[in-house]
Amino acid sequence: MEQKNEILSYIQNLSLFLLGVLFMAFPVIFTTITTNPIVLPKQMLLGAVVIVLLILQVIKMLTEKSVKLRRTSFDIPIVLLTIFSFLSGIFAINRADSLTAFVPYFLGILGFFLIVNIVKDKNSLLFLMFSLMIGAVLLSLLSVLSFFKIYILPFPATHSQTFTPLGSELEQEIYLIAAFSISFYYLWRFFRSKARVQEQDYSLEANKTTNQATAKAVSFGAASFIILLGIIVTTYALFTLDKPPILPIETGFQTAFSEISLDSGRIVQGFLLGSGFGTYAVDFSRWKQAAFNQNNDLWNLTFFRSSNFALELLATTGVLGLCAFIFLLIRATKEIRSVPQNKMLVSLVSLLILSLLLPLGFVTQTLFLIILGLFAANQGLITKAQDRFFDIELQLVALKKGLIAMEAPHSKNEKSLILPSAIATLIILIAAWIGYLGMQYAISDITFQKSLVAASQNNGSLTYEKQAQAISTFPYRDGFYRVFSQTNLALANTLASQQPRGASPSAQIQQNITTLIQQSINSARTATTIAPQTYLNWQNLSSIYRGLIGFGQNAESFAITTAQQSINLDPNNPQQYISLGGIHYQLGQWDNAQSQFQIAIALKPDYANSHYNLGHVLEQKGDKENALVQYQIVRSLVAQDKASLEQIEKEISALQAGGSSANVDQQALNIEEPQAQLPPQNPPVKIPPPNVATESSR
Repeated sequence: MEQKNEILSYIQNLSLFLLGVLFMAFPVIFTTITTNPIVLPKQMLLGAVVIVLLILQVIKMLTEKSVKLRRTSFDIPIVLLTIFSFLSGIFAINRADSLTAFVPYFLGILGFFLIVNIVKDKNSLLFLMFSLMIGAVLLSLLSVLSFFKIYILPFPATHSQTFTPLGSELEQEIYLIAAFSISFYYLWRFFRSKARVQEQDYSLEANKTTNQATAKAVSFGAASFIILLGIIVTTYALFTLDKPPILPIETGFQTAFSEISLDSGRIVQGFLLGSGFGTYAVDFSRWKQAAFNQNNDLWNLTFFRSSNFALELLATTGVLGLCAFIFLLIRATKEIRSVPQNKMLVSLVSLLILSLLLPLGFVTQTLFLIILGLFAANQGLITKAQDRFFDIELQLVALKKGLIAMEAPHSKNEKSLILPSAIATLIILIAAWIGYLGMQYAISDITFQKSLVAASQNNGSLTYEKQAQAISTFPYRDGFYRVFSQTNLALANTLASQQPRGASPSAQIQQNITTLIQQSINSARTATTIAPQTYLNWQNLSSIYRGLIGFGQNAESFAITTAQQSINLDPNNPQQYISLGGIHYQLGQWDNAQSQFQIAIALKPDYANSHYNLGHVLEQKGDKENALVQYQIVRSLVAQDKASLEQIEKEISALQAGGSSANVDQQALNIEEPQAQLPPQNPPVKIPPPNVATESSR
């Protein structure tokens, strides 16, 4: 028995220590060895801690020969939100993207349940509160020092006045506000309780207790001061130095309700489960209105978050996901009203309000689950709430009594290892699955980052090798395939350009060029298979085919087809029509090019590039009068851009003098052209055609 208690005590202390490390390191950890230096390291830390904690809980379960769980008022809504988010990923068209985004969110949810099952006394709660404060203090200190241009980190990327380990000043503001709310409420309750003690009890024991509480209050007070400095600095930066782009609320409403009501081919799935958890960028591209182009600060941006977290849930997890979140809000509101002395109360309230007003990224979503877990743990320590927050024990009993029974943990029935072993096996399988996929994902990402470093050093062979290795390690990221396709095309262009003018390449070089082209197309096609609703994948495939016009058989028709599919997925973006118009321009199809450039102008009349390209089409058609009109519009639109203004003035002068604007060097303003163009091949090489789009992405 004594050995058993020692094991349980060790597990408890180690679990608290790991949670403390997570809370302290989570807001400040970052690394330069991954493609995303901010978010992925935090996801890796969260995943590692959660998996180890799950294993520790399994050991505890087997040691006690019982399955003990802490019941809370939030269990049902959180489980429902988890199920609906997962199902939205399963039924998503961009399934790989959605499930990849779901796994870190699931880790945060597991973190909530681990917190409520580990924190069972006031000292444990206080330790984790201190840990959370330390993390926020470190975050605040880094932001304050960066603001005053005191750079203590050796990484050049951190030498910026607005640097934050969270990657976003808005995320940092939300994090610091939530942390400050904890310390502020703790201090407020401390001063209230101290006043009551002084009025009612002057005993030695009371004074000793008060002195201990005073020491804690001083610590929280110092943390509050530093965090408050961080909030002030971050607030100033938000309004002056680095104003974050936030999607207007009307666009957030419009895209969300369009997704759940207009998604052809999947009306029921879209209404109930949305587009798929974590895929809001798809919804934004597909459903934003043309009026969005009138916002000159935002029109050319792709938003990965909606106007607020609730609207993002509606768009990505549908009505079911939003209802589960509202259910959680209702339960939280009831608990807040019933027991106002919870130390996490103000922090939870602030996060609930902010989730309805602002977008929440991965960090703040995880913080929300952490705060909710600490709030639930605190509720279990408050007598008034213990009828809703208490431990239950699951046991296998005789079939005449039912297969599984719930009873108080102090039951003296003979305990069996059957149920604990079964649940332990399930937990180990889940942990192993998450751990394996997480390791593959992380290794792939680190490898791909090495390829980007090699590319920056113009090491083409190493770039190719590392990208191929990264894709084979974790073959479910469409962005990697996009980059790999461009790498192959660039290498093919390099080989072709190295051949002497007028000379035919050797059979081996010709074979290498053809192989690279085939790999480029296949990688781009794979990206459209993994994420068929991401317009960037179709845009990339179109650019590959466009670079092969004259080299590959039917490349021009493939380029046009894939560009049209990209437009279907981003129909109100003028840049899409400029790209398609550029293909027609390249082929000498002046009327088709003109119509595409005119659509771009209709979508955004003040976009100079549309008028510039239209002017060149009209010039090619011999309509110099109307071409001159377009160039004059361009001149008025680029009046504040010196380089562009000088160039268009030269082109206007050349046209007015009876010459051609094509004789003027294009620098600031350019005709839409392919990024790379292979030399013509006779006969053209046979190349793979594009994929057929899914019905709902047409």
